[in-house]
Amino acid sequence: MLINTLDTRTAIFLAAMCSQSYVQFANGPESVILPRNYRMVSSFTATSVFSNKELFGFIAESDTQIVIVFRGTSSTSDWISDAIARQTAYPYAKDGGLVHKGFLDIYNSARKQIIAVMSKLSPRKTLYLTGHSLGGCLANLCALDLTANTRFKEPSVYTYGSPRVGNPAFSSLFNRRTGPRYRIYNTNDIVPELPPFIYRSPRTDQVYHYLHVKKGVELTYQAGSMSANHAISGYFAELAKLDPRYAEQLQNRTPGFCP
Repeated sequence: MLINTLDTRTAIFLAAMCSQSYVQFANGPESVILPRNYRMVSSFTATSVFSNKELFGFIAESDTQIVIVFRGTSSTSDWISDAIARQTAYPYAKDGGLVHKGFLDIYNSARKQIIAVMSKLSPRKTLYLTGHSLGGCLANLCALDLTANTRFKEPSVYTYGSPRVGNPAFSSLFNRRTGPRYRIYNTNDIVPELPPFIYRSPRTDQVYHYLHVKKGVELTYQAGSMSANHAISGYFAELAKLDPRYAEQLQNRTPGFCP
């Protein structure tokens, strides 16, 4: 548990940003609500197994910050991609190790859009990447890519209820290259326990090793069901307890922004 070192307000703010990625998916880019000092730079799409392109997140900026937001699982095909836990080489950084093939395939389908947008934005601004569930995995894959292949170095990464992404080599490089990073998880959420540390492919009998990236921030709350324990709204509500005054201000200043 690293609650004492966590930038609580940033964690609350980015959890609300993650919630807007689901609003975007359900109702389109125009439905996204952002605080007044932020503007939408671009939405991006991605393709998961057997699906057409889906809205998978957006990039927003203020005068001093850039935020890349990745959506979590919202369709059957997303879950199929989640289930492809075989590993493949991470292609965007030297000695990047092995990562979950399903997650990498989704990121690959969005990468050109994201890199093109980021090439036009100022590296002098503070960059945050954030995502919930599957979106947390995509944020991790993207963060390491940006450090290796763009002018953005040491981005901050905040994820919520994220599964494991890759093997120890990937996790080690990610931990060394990225800036402040917090993998926030509920101890009653089963999704962060997937894939298991040791995964044996039912198709090939190949054994793969998975290791979480650092730093883990442990929350413990019971929302009443497996899905509720994983929902971004629950993560937001629990984090809001750490600074209720700030959370209330965030809600009052931008109605509809917080879940």
